[in-house]
Amino acid sequence: MDDFTKLIWGVLPFLIPIIAIIGGLTLAIVRVLGQQRLAELERRERIAAIERGLDPAKLPPASSPYAYENGYGMGSRARRAHGLFIGGLIVVAVGISLMLGLRVAEPMEGHWVIGTMPLLVGIALLIAAKVIWPPAEK
Repeated sequence: MDDFTKLIWGVLPFLIPIIAIIGGLTLAIVRVLGQQRLAELERRERIAAIERGLDPAKLPPASSPYAYENGYGMGSRARRAHGLFIGGLIVVAVGISLMLGLRVAEPMEGHWVIGTMPLLVGIALLIAAKVIWPPAEK
């Protein structure tokens, strides 16, 4: 291999997390700007309707950019529970796949036990989601 190829392979492991972090931050910024734009357009629409003589009481309530699933009224408690639930499912899947993968790769060794740690963390997240889950409305 030439020196340039060695340099690329030496730098590549450091570039991957940097690109991932920059991409994640860019995605977060774009999402926040998009939500802000939607809130601004909603306010302008309300103002235009009021200027045209529509009764403000007849307009639907203004949605909050902080509400989770606007209109359902579940709030941040449900958002947290949904996040824990999804995270728990993912970590359980990683734990099971790690256990099975290591069991198939090295059947005589006991390395498959390493997969129990993410499995138990995922189960703990699922239990936390169940505890936080908002009660059903009657």
